[in-house]
Amino acid sequence: MVEDSEQQGRRPANDGPRAAARNRSALVAAAREVFAEHGLEAPLSAIARRAGVGQGVLYRHFPDRTAAVAAVLEENVRQVERAAEDADATFAGVLGVLTWHLADSAAFIGLLHAERVGSRSADIRAYALGLSARVERALRRHLPAEHRLGAGDDLGLSVAMVSAAVIGPTRADRELRALAAWRLLGVEVGPVRAFTD
Repeated sequence: MVEDSEQQGRRPANDGPRAAARNRSALVAAAREVFAEHGLEAPLSAIARRAGVGQGVLYRHFPDRTAAVAAVLEENVRQVERAAEDADATFAGVLGVLTWHLADSAAFIGLLHAERVGSRSADIRAYALGLSARVERALRRHLPAEHRLGAGDDLGLSVAMVSAAVIGPTRADRELRALAAWRLLGVEVGPVRAFTD
């Protein structure tokens, strides 16, 4: 009898690392959504609420805004870099991967406009500028020598212009806008896709 009451009154087992992994995954997904809706300056408390965890859990995984932004955007940038590292990569193909991420992630668009991040977010601005530079380096690896975007800052400016055009209620709408913007710039884009190894 004592054994039954102990089991009934017992606290649920602590899932330890599994709970931590689930919480982190939920926080990254929530941060992606919140940043997409409200920009990189969105309140961190909104991320915790959306993930269904307390703010203590949020701060255990992401001690500051920069860490939360990094978790959301690093994979976008890394996929563009991996596409550029592929042995069969072409400039048009890497642009296709970049365009997929532009259509898929409003937070990624915000990254490419890092100069717009408010002055109270100097760490985020610096981090975003670093990620943006990594995207440009990945693209430049395959930019043909005489390409129309090869002069000065034309490549970076073109990416910023296209990303500014990526608006619309659905992913398909945003992709069509991105492709139209590239077409207006006279730039060929390969298949729009996520990069997979």
